[in-house]
Amino acid sequence: MSYTFASATILLLLITDPLGNIPIFANALRGVAPERRARAILREVLIAFALLLVFLFFGAEFLRVMNLSDLSLQIAGAVVLFLIALRMIFPAAIGPQTELPGEPLIVPLAIPALAGPSALATVMLLVAQAPERKLEWVGALCVTMAVCAIVLLMAERIQRLVGERVVMAFERLMGLILVAISVEMLLRGIKQFAHQI
Repeated sequence: MSYTFASATILLLLITDPLGNIPIFANALRGVAPERRARAILREVLIAFALLLVFLFFGAEFLRVMNLSDLSLQIAGAVVLFLIALRMIFPAAIGPQTELPGEPLIVPLAIPALAGPSALATVMLLVAQAPERKLEWVGALCVTMAVCAIVLLMAERIQRLVGERVVMAFERLMGLILVAISVEMLLRGIKQFAHQI
C-alpha cells in the first residue's frame, strides 16, 4: 500500500488524535490562566511539529546508525499502532490525576500526546517507503499539525457543543480505523519478510 498525500494526512491525524487529546490537554492546562492557554497549546503543537520534522528528515540516518531495516520499522510501527488503537477503543479507567505545578512544557502535551512513538515511527515509515516524496510528507505533517492546533484551541467549545460522550465515541471509531491500518501494515511487512526468506 503506497500512501498518497491524503492518506498520509489521514493516517497522521488518526495517530496524533487531536479529538482524543482534548481531555489530556484540558486536564494539563487546568491550572493555567485562561488567557495563557492558547499560547501554551500553540507552543506545544509547534514543539511536536519540530520533533516530527526532525524525525522525518533524519529518521533514515538514525535507522542506519542503529542498523535497523525499513522492514523492521514497518513491523514495529504496525505493532505500536495496534497497541495505540486498542487503547483508543478500550481506554483504561481514568483515575484522579495529579496536576503538574505551573504551565506544562514539552511533557506530557507535545511528547507523548502529539509526537508519541507511533507518530515518530509513522513519519520515518513514510520517508522510508518514498524518500523522493519528502516534501509531500512535510505538507501532510503541516496539515495535520494545523488541524491539531485548531481542534485543541477549540477544545472547550467542542466539549460543550457535542458533549464528552460524542468525543469518546468518535475517538473509538478512529481507533477501529487505526486497528485496520496497523493490521494492513503488519500483513504487508510479513509478506515482504516471506519474500526475503
